[in-house]
Amino acid sequence: MKGLHTYLNFDGNTREAMTFYQQCLGAEMMIQTFGEAGVPIPGAEERIVHARLTVGGAILMASDTPPADSHTPGMETPPFRPGNNFSISIDCESVDEANRLFAALGEGGTVTMPLMDMFWGAYFGCIVDKFGVSWMFNHEYPKQA
Repeated sequence: MKGLHTYLNFDGNTREAMTFYQQCLGAEMMIQTFGEAGVPIPGAEERIVHARLTVGGAILMASDTPPADSHTPGMETPPFRPGNNFSISIDCESVDEANRLFAALGEGGTVTMPLMDMFWGAYFGCIVDKFGVSWMFNHEYPKQA
C-alpha cells in the first residue's frame, strides 16, 4: 500500500472549499470538472469530479456529488449529508492489492462502485463497510511514454 488519504465530498462547493484549504495550507491544487473529464451527468458539467491538494507529502482530495436528481449507472453515490461526507482512499500498489483489500474491507458491506478501469488511467472502486465507513480503492497504472 502506498498510502491512505482523506477524500471529502461536497454538494456543489468543492471548488470554493478546496480553494480555501489551498490558501490556508499553501498547497498546490489540481482540479477537474465532470464536463472536462467527459463524465456524462446532466447538470453536473461544472461540478468537480476530482480535486487534489498537495503540501509536501500530504494529500487531501475532494469532489462534488452528482446532483440529487441525477442517476448514473455504476455511480451509486449516497445522498450528500454534512458530517458523513468523507471516505478513506487507499492508494494501492497493484490491481491484485486493490482486489484483495476491496474484498476484505467490503465483506458484509455494500459495493457502491465496482472496481473497474477509469478514464484517469486507474483501477478504481468504492465500498461502504459493515460499520458505515466509505472506502475508495485506487491503483494508478504506469504512465505511457
